[in-house]
Amino acid sequence: MEGGNSANLQLQQLPLATAVVSVQPHTDSFSYKENLIGALLAIFGHLVISIALNLQKYSHIRLAGSKDPRAYFKTKTWWCGLFLLVLGELGVFSSYAFAPLSLIVPLSAVSVIASAIIGIIFIKEKWKPKDFLRRYVLSFVGCGLAIVGTYLLITFGPNSHEKMTGENITRHLVSWPFLLYMLVEIIVFCLLLYFYKEKNANYIVVILLLVALLGSMTVVTVKAVAGMIVVSIQGNLQLDYPIFYIMLVCMIATAIFQATFLAQASQLYDSSQIASIGYILSTTAAITAGATFYLDFTGEDVLHICMFALGCLIAFLGVFLITRNRKKSVPFEPYISMDAMPGMQNMHDKGIAVQPDLKASFSYGALENNDNMPEIYTPATLPIVQEQHGSKGVSAPPYRVLEHSKKE
Repeated sequence: MEGGNSANLQLQQLPLATAVVSVQPHTDSFSYKENLIGALLAIFGHLVISIALNLQKYSHIRLAGSKDPRAYFKTKTWWCGLFLLVLGELGVFSSYAFAPLSLIVPLSAVSVIASAIIGIIFIKEKWKPKDFLRRYVLSFVGCGLAIVGTYLLITFGPNSHEKMTGENITRHLVSWPFLLYMLVEIIVFCLLLYFYKEKNANYIVVILLLVALLGSMTVVTVKAVAGMIVVSIQGNLQLDYPIFYIMLVCMIATAIFQATFLAQASQLYDSSQIASIGYILSTTAAITAGATFYLDFTGEDVLHICMFALGCLIAFLGVFLITRNRKKSVPFEPYISMDAMPGMQNMHDKGIAVQPDLKASFSYGALENNDNMPEIYTPATLPIVQEQHGSKGVSAPPYRVLEHSKKE
């Protein structure tokens, strides 16, 4: 009797176990589908943001080089760029709600690829095919490597998915790995800030490390806020949890300070250096924060982790090669701009405000300098004539400015 009862019990449990096994592949396929949706949203968002920034930059240069009395916010081109900018930011923001943090962050390489291509399109000079390929061979190789790295990131990215509920986020927030990570990050951030403010260590690595540490907290809070909003839309309201508003405040605060340090870096260094070094440091810090807070790589096998790391390295190398070939800015230009002459009226005297370049943006505009568009904006030059004096005791100035009369 006991043997028959045990056999019947095993027969009754067999369909249940089979049903559990059959559910697992469906869950995995749905997880990969969410990864694909999040990756596509991130790629679309970064691509649109790059186009929007370059479109606004182009409208500013056109306005500054013409006699159009309108302000920048009265042009259709600028408003079109603003609309695309908002659309791209919404795409990137929503991507964090679908895919893991460690997968979304490295996809910002799409902005660098798009900016390199747009920068080449903006060049108005005519090049021979041999000269063109010789000058931009590093950019082409870098774009290819960045595309390969992006493919590896999407294919072997982490597949951990968790509902962004208030209980789950609170549990991650008070976990000992994240508390230890936060302690180390606060100490490193304070040391870097001390050397930057007190010791005047204005090195690009120091400034961009500050940006990367702040950015790691920004993306952690962005994923929490975006995930809780999506869960609330699905029917499980999460907006009444205090952790949602804590994460929202931290997201806004870290984003503001991050933009401040980026603006300071853009005043000291070239945009191509900021793009390459900032991408590498910010991506590394964000992946570390995502792996510590959201446990992105829990349950992943060694092969997937190694291939994901290889994809990151290839993307880093591609971004470095793309920005390596950019034209460096000249520290001194042998001309005097007309709006810099005393007594000359410029466009600001007419009440026309030209929006400055968005160098503090989290994405990248065209990496080409404005010197490549001479027909759009060319600063006026002053004629310089050497003057010789007969008296040896009087020192003559090396040049004099010709003054034109009204008749001339």
